[in-house]
Order: sequence, then structure tokens, then C-alpha cells
Amino acid sequence: MIDVTIQNFEAEVIQASNHTPVLVDFWAAWCGPCRTLGPILEKLETEYAGGFKLVKVDADAEQQLAGAFGIQSLPTCVLLKNGQPVDGFMGALPPQQVREFLNKHVTPMAQDEAPAAEPEPEQAPAAGTAPALEQLAQAVQANPDDDAARFAYLQQLLLQHQLELAREVLAPVEAKTAADRKLDAAARWLQAVTQGQQAQAQALEAAIAANKRDFDARLALAAWHLHQQQPTAAMDELLEILMRDKTWQDDAARKLYVAILEVMEPPKPKVADGQVPPEDPVVASYRRRLSSVVLS
Repeated sequence: MIDVTIQNFEAEVIQASNHTPVLVDFWAAWCGPCRTLGPILEKLETEYAGGFKLVKVDADAEQQLAGAFGIQSLPTCVLLKNGQPVDGFMGALPPQQVREFLNKHVTPMAQDEAPAAEPEPEQAPAAGTAPALEQLAQAVQANPDDDAARFAYLQQLLLQHQLELAREVLAPVEAKTAADRKLDAAARWLQAVTQGQQAQAQALEAAIAANKRDFDARLALAAWHLHQQQPTAAMDELLEILMRDKTWQDDAARKLYVAILEVMEPPKPKVADGQVPPEDPVVASYRRRLSSVVLS
């Protein structure tokens, strides 16, 4: 597995696909399902022993590449042969479904050469996968009044797009959201994602093209992006509102922007006394962008 940028894409993907199928994994640091799929793909690359080449593209850092492939949600995988995309899939598929996808295009190993498949529960879990959620759920069950534990659980559910369960987990504390910044963020994310499910992106984009100050359309498009698991694209749209009207509709754009950052931000790692824990680069970048707009 190698990381690909616009600089080495031609050599590592286009030219390489003339000899070996190349699977391009578009991912982002904030994307929970990406962290689930990544280890599966890496293990399968080893299992197929050169049958295909795996490369990864950070969709946030390489927006030109993501745009060229029309990436609408993450994770998205695209398979190239002879310099051309031939197939792909979206979402964190389980290992067997990824194998079925690969077997349509890649010569599988002989049965006596292939390693025995491991039972699914015994696979080492990636961060934010089911065992981690289990632990977070147990923490909430053990102490329902621990709002920090409840938010940690909600955060992972929202990042993994498990909306129905997130609604159930939020319901007992909805009365607290006005007074708790983190719970309020979870509630705003969930409300926006729910609204975005009904949005028609093309119609909204047409409305914005006709009127750059159609803030209702921009807010709805941000919600659509959030439902598509594209929080940075959602914040980009919200910034367009803030650059034109910082206080529109009782700060609606800023409040949702801050809520997205709150849910995206990973837990701070423990550091020695006197040291400052490192910031997530994506979250830090979007915090700076918000500050520059709001304070201008």
C-alpha cells in the first residue's frame, strides 16, 4: 500500500494499471468507516500476493484527484485497468464482499495457496469499529449520567453514520443539549444529517448558481454533504454563508460549523505534564478558517 498524490498519480496508478489492476482507496482522517475499511484492504493486498496494487488517496489533501473521479462519499474505492476506471464501490464493505468485488477483476490465489479465512469476530478491530462501540455503549449503560461518555459514544455513531442508534442514545439527554456544548453539537449534526437525507443536491446547486446569497439553499446543501459523510464539504458551504453574512438566521451557519468540528475532533492523546497534545490537522485547519472569516 502506498499513499498517492497528484504528483505521483500518473506513475503509481495510471502507468502501473497497464500491468496490474490498481485499487485506489479514497479516504479521509475524519472518516470512521475509512478506518474500518483500510486494514481490510491492506490484508487483502497481502492475501492476493501481487494480484492487485493498493494505493490510498487522502481526499481532503488531494481534492483535485477526488474531483476528477467524482468522489461523493467516503470511503470510495475505484479499480483501474489499462489506465481506465473499470469498477468501484462505496462504503466499508466486509472482507467477503471486498473479495467478491476483487475476484471479478483479479485472478484469485489458488485454493491451496490461499490462507485460511479467519472468523470475522477474531479479526483485529480498527478504531471505531464494533468492539470499540461496544465498550462505549457499556460505559453509558454503567453510568447513564456520564455525559462525556455518552458524547464519546454519540461521536462514533455519527461518524459511522449509525443514525437510528444515535437518535436512541441522544433521546434521554435531549433536554440537556441547550446547556452542554458537546451534546448540542451531536444534536445539531444529527438534525442536519436528517434534513440532508431529503435534499436534492443538483437543484440546490442550481439555486446557488442563480443567487450566491441563497443561504437557505447553501445550508440545505451543507446538510446534504453531511448526510453524504462529507463534513469538510459541508463546512466549505457554511463558510460561503459566513463570508457573506456572519449572523444570518441567528448564527445558524456558524453554529452548525462549530458542531461539525466538535464531532469530528478525535479524543486528545495523553501527553506528559506541561506538554500540549497535538491537534488533528483537518480540525485545526478548519478552525483557523472559521476564525479568519468570523474575525475579519
